Amino acid sequence: MNKDKLIGLIIWGSIIGISGFVMLFFSVHFGTSIAENWLIKQGGADTDYYNIIVKSYINNFLVGGGILFAVGLATNFIAYYKLQSIKDKSNLD
Repeated sequence: MNKDKLIGLIIWGSIIGISGFVMLFFSVHFGTSIAENWLIKQGGADTDYYNIIVKSYINNFLVGGGILFAVGLATNFIAYYKLQSIKDKSNLD
């Protein structure tokens, strides 16, 4: 891989990581908003059932955000390591 492709990979990894972090940080807001829309479409629901729906949507955003954040972080670490090894090779030659 050349230097430009690795820099592009770092940018994509950063975008994925930031979007995962946003999903983690705002999971309660996103989950509650979607659950409220679900409640409006249903026209009403039992309180316990609504709480189950809210928790499940929040958990969905926590899991999805965690996966995206981990993938973005791992991508950045690997690409940065490869970029440094390319720079070290060019310095040795």
